[in-house]
Amino acid sequence: MKLSQIIIFVLSINLYSCVTSKNNISTLASNTYAEISVKDGGNWNGKKYEGGIFKNVTSMSLHPNHTDHSFDIRYEGPGWESNKIGYRLYLDWRNAIDIYGKLTDEMVLSAVGLDGFDSYHNMSNWGADILKVGKGLGIGSIGRVSNNEVLHFNDVQKTEVKIQNTSKHSNVLLNYKGWKTNNQSTDFTSRLSIFPNQRYTQHTIQSSTALDGICTGIVNLYGLPMIKKTSNSNNWAYLATYGKQTLFSDNLGMAILYKVEKVENVFKGEYDYLVQFKPTTDKVTFYFLGAWEKEVNGIKSEEEFIMYLDNLLSTLDKSNKLN
Repeated sequence: MKLSQIIIFVLSINLYSCVTSKNNISTLASNTYAEISVKDGGNWNGKKYEGGIFKNVTSMSLHPNHTDHSFDIRYEGPGWESNKIGYRLYLDWRNAIDIYGKLTDEMVLSAVGLDGFDSYHNMSNWGADILKVGKGLGIGSIGRVSNNEVLHFNDVQKTEVKIQNTSKHSNVLLNYKGWKTNNQSTDFTSRLSIFPNQRYTQHTIQSSTALDGICTGIVNLYGLPMIKKTSNSNNWAYLATYGKQTLFSDNLGMAILYKVEKVENVFKGEYDYLVQFKPTTDKVTFYFLGAWEKEVNGIKSEEEFIMYLDNLLSTLDKSNKLN
């Protein structure tokens, strides 16, 4: 590592420690945390950001030059975690959600990506990025189905992000102004909330235009079978996969829990198992989760995973919410 890189790394850690100590003491104690960290003090060179150090902010607007691997946002987008698991969103045209498998029940995102831009792909003492997203949606992110293709966020007029950390949960709020697909435009909002002692993220979405084809999904690059179940009242259901589907050949369960009346179709796409929502301008709430076998006191078998999902489904059936 060059001397200049070492200096930037040390400054980044010191700056982050200062931000964390002032703003996030309560949320670190509550076992949830969310953040977005952007470069400050450098310059854009085309689609790449050069120089500068990472600085945590509570809100931001995406720079017009930003795309995948622009190096201006630490681990490429916002991240959120509980004491069970972590997630991150690729804040670019991909708009996919990735999973951080955790080997500890401590909050770890504050240090992820500071010792090298994509060092989190290597297993460390806290864990690693465990999911391969490829051209898929990852887990629980949003796209639009059109002619058997999932359209991502290639054309957005403006993207805004806000971070909220409270004693009860942590939130990532996204506002996509002018998301264009199929010559149609909508303003689209997304609220991602994570809770202490839980694996799931609550995802609430809303489109200003009632578009057909809005969907979420579970990336399926390993050909695992689709697992589906509907609650006794036919009110809620889940779509899930389980098996060796990590970058380290570990067992991972992934699931989406959704309200049946909000969904038009559940089917296999090219890269994902997809849940397609009915066209609406109302808010739609669903839940997604990952369960890695190596997490602290983790789920070790498909049978345990199904039992866990069934318990969540029963809770939703009774109260219409998980938190």
